[in-house]
Amino acid sequence: MIGKLFRGLARTRDALLGGMRKLLGRGALDDETLDRIEELLYTSDLGPAAADLVEAIRAAYKSGELKDGEQVEPFVRAQLLEQMGGVSERPAMTARPHVMLVVGVNGSGKTTSIAKLAHLLKGEGKRVMLAACDTFRAAAVEQLTIWAERLDVPIIKSEHGANPSGLAFDAAEAAVKADVDVLLVDTAGRLHTQKNLMEELTKISRVLGKRIPGAPHEVLLILDGTTGQNAIAQAHQFQAAAQVSGLLVSKLDGTARGGAVVSIRNQLGLPVHYVGLGETVEDLQRFDPEAFVDALFETE
Repeated sequence: MIGKLFRGLARTRDALLGGMRKLLGRGALDDETLDRIEELLYTSDLGPAAADLVEAIRAAYKSGELKDGEQVEPFVRAQLLEQMGGVSERPAMTARPHVMLVVGVNGSGKTTSIAKLAHLLKGEGKRVMLAACDTFRAAAVEQLTIWAERLDVPIIKSEHGANPSGLAFDAAEAAVKADVDVLLVDTAGRLHTQKNLMEELTKISRVLGKRIPGAPHEVLLILDGTTGQNAIAQAHQFQAAAQVSGLLVSKLDGTARGGAVVSIRNQLGLPVHYVGLGETVEDLQRFDPEAFVDALFETE
């Protein structure tokens, strides 16, 4: 597979596939090789998914299904595909405007990901509006404003320190009047350990629902792909505060921890809707589990 996904997962593929091919040859498998495969899977940041893979490999070896090194790679590939499951359907955009609340910690690439998402949706013919509700950090409003100008999409904003839930209500009102298709609502880059900020996030969701029935229709959590398994703890906290409906995993192009996507999907029971694969506004893709696994195992 050649493309952005293939290039974006280069480091993960080198760690997983490259390491596996160095370990495995044409000879028969033995316990020592299995131990080294187990270590490799864990260092690929597959997390709990690695334990499931190791258990499956050892069971297949014991039963005689796996006898030599050449059989391991296709076996692991098939197991990962099974763990990833099928493509998860995103919520249908039946409401107008369709409100997407975007959450995530500072440094996760949230603001840039919103710009990429706006670009993707606009390219699909959607009329998009942005709401700069991260009023705790002046730079966030400035950054989102610059993106709005570049993308030629309207933005609702206020001065630094303004009430974020009040601004969210104003944005919902403006989106209704402007008859846009999608309202993307940015929120403060909250530390998942700060209870008061998480409560504010819950308030924003409630206020949006007062103006637009059913809003927010999606709550998209941005997870930094470079944090690997640490993203799991963040996600659990955001799930409790904002009823997260889907994930966008950013920065996969700069990490060897792309395998964390497998564990994120399994442990949280949340679908990965998008992956960020570079720094330009075009570097966002809708997530396809089969294409993801292919990119981990194919070579150019």
